[in-house]
Amino acid sequence: MVIAFLLSLRPKQWVKNLLLLAGLVFARRWSDPASLLHALAGFAVFCALSGVVYIHNDISDLAQDREHPRKRLRPIASGRISPRAAGVGAVALAVISLGASLLWLPMPFFWLALAYLVLTATYSWHLKHVPVLDILILAVGFVLRALAGIEVIRFDPASPVEVTSYFLLTTLFLALFLATAKRRAELLTLGDEAASHRRVLGEYSPAYLDLVLAVVTAGTLFSYALWATQGQFARVAESGATTDSPYLLVLTMPFVVYGMFRYLWLACQQQEGGAPELVLLQDKPLLATVFLWIVTVVAVLAHLT
Repeated sequence: MVIAFLLSLRPKQWVKNLLLLAGLVFARRWSDPASLLHALAGFAVFCALSGVVYIHNDISDLAQDREHPRKRLRPIASGRISPRAAGVGAVALAVISLGASLLWLPMPFFWLALAYLVLTATYSWHLKHVPVLDILILAVGFVLRALAGIEVIRFDPASPVEVTSYFLLTTLFLALFLATAKRRAELLTLGDEAASHRRVLGEYSPAYLDLVLAVVTAGTLFSYALWATQGQFARVAESGATTDSPYLLVLTMPFVVYGMFRYLWLACQQQEGGAPELVLLQDKPLLATVFLWIVTVVAVLAHLT
């Protein structure tokens, strides 16, 4: 039953919470043991809370999941763990996670974690059925993750961590990009059965989602370009005279462009955008692009230190 409970938390989805480590990287705190410990603790809290929401969703959709060819294999739907046991475990995990963050992590992080839990639980309960709002709520969840990753390492007033609007806009548009591509892939893959799989899909059309996808793709690339050239790294370099090349982060732009266009190709041409976390882990060119982007970012930030 313990294994079934852990599987109900959907560990494969925890890759989304790696966004909490972005603050650690871009604040150049990766060599500070206290910041690293705080960031990993924040990552663990959000993994637990996201798992709690997945269990809530599985209990709410139990009848539908048992009729679905793939979802009926999930631990709760298959009967490997009872809804009551899973629910009790989820409540306990939520209390422990929020309690730990309240006691040992910065207070702003606790409020962001609580806001994330409430928002995603509300999404699972009702907002996932509201067109447009369902995509936007998913994106806001990623913004909360990004903010939480920054706030969790803001424990030392003598060492402030800056956050810019460019970073938040990039996170928002990228999340909208992934959520829209996911909806489009689901709609085209499921066809006439799309609405029975996810009610909100009946409110969308491929033409509409293609239009939204074009807008959020442009928004992502534009906001990232601004972040790379006008964000805090350029300002630090110019004011502190730490390097002769204040816009080195723009070197990561080719990886971002290729990564997004590669994902678009997978989602639109190969119909593989329905599970972004699996696409990222299984597509070797995309995985290599993310790896090269990370290496380049770390090299640039180390140069600016």
